Amino acid sequence: MAIFSKEESKKILEKVIAFSKADACEVNLNGTNGGNIRYARNSVSTAGENSDVTLIVQSNFGKKSGVATINEFDDASLEKVVRRSEELAKLAPENPEFMEPLPQQTYGESKTYFESTAKITPEYRAQAAANSINPAIAKDVTAAGFLEDNYSFASMMNTKGLFAYNQSTGVNFTVTMRSNDGTGSGWVTRSFNDVNKLDTAEASRIAIDKALQSRQAKAIEPGKYTVILEPAASAELIRNMLFNMNARQADEGRSFLAKKGGGTKMGEKIMDERVTIYTDPFNLDVPASPWSGDGQARKKMDIIKNGTVANMFYDRYWASNKNVAPVPFPGNAIMEGGNASLGDLIKDTKKGILVTRFWYIRAVDPQTQLYTGLTRDATFFVENGKVKHPIKNFRFNESPVIMLNNVETLGKQVRVDVDGGPGGGASFLIPYMKLRDFTFTSLSDAV
Repeated sequence: MAIFSKEESKKILEKVIAFSKADACEVNLNGTNGGNIRYARNSVSTAGENSDVTLIVQSNFGKKSGVATINEFDDASLEKVVRRSEELAKLAPENPEFMEPLPQQTYGESKTYFESTAKITPEYRAQAAANSINPAIAKDVTAAGFLEDNYSFASMMNTKGLFAYNQSTGVNFTVTMRSNDGTGSGWVTRSFNDVNKLDTAEASRIAIDKALQSRQAKAIEPGKYTVILEPAASAELIRNMLFNMNARQADEGRSFLAKKGGGTKMGEKIMDERVTIYTDPFNLDVPASPWSGDGQARKKMDIIKNGTVANMFYDRYWASNKNVAPVPFPGNAIMEGGNASLGDLIKDTKKGILVTRFWYIRAVDPQTQLYTGLTRDATFFVENGKVKHPIKNFRFNESPVIMLNNVETLGKQVRVDVDGGPGGGASFLIPYMKLRDFTFTSLSDAV
C-alpha cells in the first residue's frame, strides 16, 4: 500500500469521525513501507519488502471504550469499523482511568523524513550486504548481518478537533563477524534516518578487526574494574533506567525514584554532576516524532540535569490525579558527553576493561535499578594506555544509577537505537564512558 500524504490521511480520518455516534472517538491511521536483507555464513539468506496501512478506531461512551481495526478504506468499510468499535465499547466495563480526548495541540517540525531512505531499492540492500560480506571473506571471517529500512507515516484525529501527522524514515544495520576458528567475535550496529550516513563497509571493517583481535581470549578474575563502555553497551542500561522514570511508579513506591517513607527524588541529586540527559524531538542526529501516541506535543526537556532528577514522565491520568501538567514519554534521549575519542579513553587508562556491548540483560532489583547480563562480541583488557589482549566474557551485576555515580570521563556521542519501553523504542545519543568500580561477578565461556 502507498504511504498516505497529510491531505490523504486527513480526508480518510474526517470520514471516520463523521461516521461516529459515540460520545468521543479517536482514530489512528498508520502505515509503513519497509525492506530488509539478511545474511549468514557469508551468504544472503533472506530479503524482502513489506507494506501495510492500518486504521484503528477507539469509540467511547462515558468511560467505556471499544477498539476496532481495519485496512480497507472504502466508505462502507470505514463505517463498518466505526460501528464495530461502538458495539465493543457498549459491552466493555468502565475504565476508571479513562481520559477524554485532547483538543488540538501545537506541534513543532521534526526532521524525521529523508527522501534518500524512502527510495532505498533492493539493489541498494544487495550492495550493502556485499560490502559487508566481501571484506569478511577476504579476511577469512564469517559474516552474519541484517539491514532493515522503513518509510512510514502516523496520523491521528479525534472528535475534539485534534489532528496530527508525521512522516519518518529509518535504516538500521547490525553485523556480527566471527573468526573461523570460533574463538573471536566482533559486532557493530548503525542507525540513521538518512541512509546517506550509513557505510556498511566501514561498520563491517570495525567488526572484522574486533573478531580477529578477540581470538584466544584469556580469563581474568571477576571483580570491580574500571571500564570503558562503548555507547551500545551503556545505552542498554541507561534505556532501562529511563524507561523506569515513570512518576506513578515513584509515587506508589515502586521505583528507584521513590523515597523510603514516602515521596520521590524529584529535584534530588542522584548521580555525578557531569551527567545530563535530556530529550529533544527536534535534534538533527536523533529526530523523533513531535507528538506522542496519545497526541501530546513533545518538546525539549531535561530528564537528568547535572546529576539531579529534573523531570519524570506523567501520563494524563496520573498528572490529573496529582494536579500537575502531563509529561509524555520521549521519543529520544540525549546524554551530554565530551570531546574524547575511544582511543583517548584507552590511552588514559592504567588498568581496565573495554566492553563492546552487553547482552541478555535482566532486572534483579527495580528499587535500585540493579541489572545482570553478559559482555559479548569482543571484550579487552587495557593496561598502561594500550589494549593488551582479549579476555573472556563476564557476567555483571550493576545499576546504571551507581554506574553514573562513578564517572571518570565522558567522551564523544554516538547514536544507538533501542527497542522496547512505553514508547516502543527510541533513538539515543550516548557518549563513550570511562567508569570506575564496575562489578563483574563471574566468567562466561560464550564468545
